[in-house]
Parts: sequence; structure tokens; C-alpha cells
Amino acid sequence: MTVVPPKPAPTSLWRALKMVAWSFVGIRDGSESATDVARVNPLHVVAVGMAGAAVLVVGLVLLVNWVVAK
Repeated sequence: MTVVPPKPAPTSLWRALKMVAWSFVGIRDGSESATDVARVNPLHVVAVGMAGAAVLVVGLVLLVNWVVAK
């Protein structure tokens, strides 16, 4: 009899990226959120959140400069 190993869970960094991206959008399923909290490293969440915020701020600054220049 062949035993099929279970599918490995996504890495916590990938889960942290998804978790932060959905939080920026503002939609999140409660059951999936509880699963993520159990599997994600808090340092990954902080790092991804800060990087996402920096990308958002730089994007907004570039957009404002582009609009004002016209």
C-alpha cells in the first residue's frame, strides 16, 4: 500500500504576504485569519507590513508628483 504524504503547508513568509495584502485591501475571512495567526511568524508579518507600507507611500508620492507635473 502506498502512502501519499500530505501536501506541505505554504511557508509562513508566503502566508504573511497574503495576510498583509488582504489586510491592506480590508477583506479577510475569519476562519482563514485564525489559521494564519497560528502559522505565521510575527517577524514576517512586521517585515512584510513595513515593506508594503513603504511601497504604498512611494507609489502615492510618485502618483502625486506625476499628477502635479501635468
